[in-house]
Amino acid sequence: MRLAGIKTSAPEIYLILSFVMQLANSIMFTTYAIYYIKVLGLNPLQLVLVGTVLEVAVLLFEVPTGVVADTFGRRLSVILGVFILGGAFVMEGSIPLVARTLLRGGISLFGALLLAETIRGIGETFISGAGDAWIAEEVREDAVGGVFLRANQASLFASIAGIAASVGLASISLNLPYIAGGGLYLFLGLFLLVSMPETNFRPSHEERAGWRAIFGTLQDGLEAVRVKPVLLLALVAGLFSGAASEGFDRLWEAHFLQNIRLPRFGNFNPVVWFGVINIGANLLGLLAAGIARRRLDASGYRNVTRLLMITSTLSILGMISLGLAGNFAWAIASFWAIGAVNAVKGPFYRTWLNQNIEGRTRATILSMMSQADALGQTALGPAVGAVGARYSLRTAMVMAAFLLSPTLEVFRRAFKESRTSSKPDVQPARTGETKGY
Repeated sequence: MRLAGIKTSAPEIYLILSFVMQLANSIMFTTYAIYYIKVLGLNPLQLVLVGTVLEVAVLLFEVPTGVVADTFGRRLSVILGVFILGGAFVMEGSIPLVARTLLRGGISLFGALLLAETIRGIGETFISGAGDAWIAEEVREDAVGGVFLRANQASLFASIAGIAASVGLASISLNLPYIAGGGLYLFLGLFLLVSMPETNFRPSHEERAGWRAIFGTLQDGLEAVRVKPVLLLALVAGLFSGAASEGFDRLWEAHFLQNIRLPRFGNFNPVVWFGVINIGANLLGLLAAGIARRRLDASGYRNVTRLLMITSTLSILGMISLGLAGNFAWAIASFWAIGAVNAVKGPFYRTWLNQNIEGRTRATILSMMSQADALGQTALGPAVGAVGARYSLRTAMVMAAFLLSPTLEVFRRAFKESRTSSKPDVQPARTGETKGY
């Protein structure tokens, strides 16, 4: 495809997609809590309910939208998702501008926010699974790991830039980050509309039409998971992984505030400290991802599985270390180590999933994996918080680490199976595919 006379390859499009989405997300979500509390007036219960509504929307629409992607095209699904997200975020940022009209119509600001978050959840599901399935089909299977690593680096750069932009925009008006982020999504949608190629997609049921094709794709995806034990195990591990991430993401800041105590340094308040901590984690993640891309071989199934066993073990140990940390230096070193490991682990995990899935049901099965993660966050995540409230934050952090342990068994079994199977370590390229990084 060409944009303004410049040829844009599929890997380059994927890098742009990853960079712009993360930039927009970082702009919005760095200061979102202040916007929710100061402008929209949300109380603690309402803050939790916003996240619950989002995850429920994801749970309900994840698999159906994945089936649509496998039936009608991943490009269509991604572009729809980007436009829906852009509209939802602009809507969220515009709530204060139309507050009087909403209230006169009997709609509370909180109700308008829940509607925007529901639309956002639907948009997320159109992209989830479809984006990775699209790039996995457009490049050689042995090259997709390198594309994921470069995209992760681009996302880390975007995250750092977005933090600075968010602070600047929020200092003018707290709703501006959402309007700016939503606008970026809408511009990205226009760019993808004219530039995003799709050369290797084959509908999962070309001989069928309409609802028959959709239900046929869903049935094929479920059957693929049923007959392939490693995918079934990955779904179970996704439940626990979602619970662990939900507990860790919600509690690590409270752990630093209540147990570690942030040091006094000049005019550094907690907001500044958390900015420093997050930027440090992103910078180390960039360094780790760069080293991994140059030094580690992500081209073969056994190589990727072995690397996932190592990085998963390091991630669990890092979370335990953070939970047990007795001082700030120990805690921040553990947190930064987790960030560096996850910057490498994430792209490898996405590569591994794609290596285990057939192309025609790829988006459907990837959506099932995302759905398992969302279910773990909503069903099991609160248990980690309950442990923190009943016993201690340290106990909850260690519990979150142990919830990741089922993933080790999944990767161990997959590695053992790869040693005894006849599956080649590197898959041959398919005719007509573009070259990856």
